[in-house]
Amino acid sequence: MLNTATLSVTGFLIPIGASLLIGLVLALIYMFKNSYSKSFVGTLAILPAIVCVVIMAVNGNIGAGVAVAGAFSLVRFRSAPGTAKEIGALFLAMTNGLLTGMGYLLYAGIFTAVIGCVIMVYQAIGLGGNNDQELHKSLRITIPEDLDYTGIFDEIFDEFTTEHRLVSSKTSNMGSMFRLSYDVRLVSKEIEKEFIDRLRCRNGNLEISISTLMQHEAAEL
Repeated sequence: MLNTATLSVTGFLIPIGASLLIGLVLALIYMFKNSYSKSFVGTLAILPAIVCVVIMAVNGNIGAGVAVAGAFSLVRFRSAPGTAKEIGALFLAMTNGLLTGMGYLLYAGIFTAVIGCVIMVYQAIGLGGNNDQELHKSLRITIPEDLDYTGIFDEIFDEFTTEHRLVSSKTSNMGSMFRLSYDVRLVSKEIEKEFIDRLRCRNGNLEISISTLMQHEAAEL
């Protein structure tokens, strides 16, 4: 529990304010030359403040704080597996929350600046592969209700994408069809039409749409 006898309101608010500022910086860094969803960036911006309050609530007990904050961070990945980059960003935000919660505001700022600069340099030089956001697509596939979609497109995805994940599935047309939504990253721009043609052969030539991630989010607003 928070020890109100030793922790003033000012002493409570200053670490939270620093955490929110650091969270905003981390969110902006994550957005630099990177594909992202608004919900994840928003979560990343407030996560340091949440972890900060958890640490203050357990009076600086690192073991208890990490256990509670770690449990919170896993909630996001219960239904959709996170990418390595997302998991790394969450751990970075949690680390800064731990630092601010323990009162090391200056060290949290230095850590954010150093790691942030390193991340931006790596993104700018394209470390680890092509960082072209145009390759990251939102894919929607309509299939008949009697088609088991579990793994039905995996062979095609393995050939035409470097990464893919099923984001959502829902019924449409009075339950006679399913609409599947995927996040995919294409191998190259030139194979998009061939990719769609192969999918059409598998889904019975029903509707397929593909768009960049940012176009997909704008359409949902």
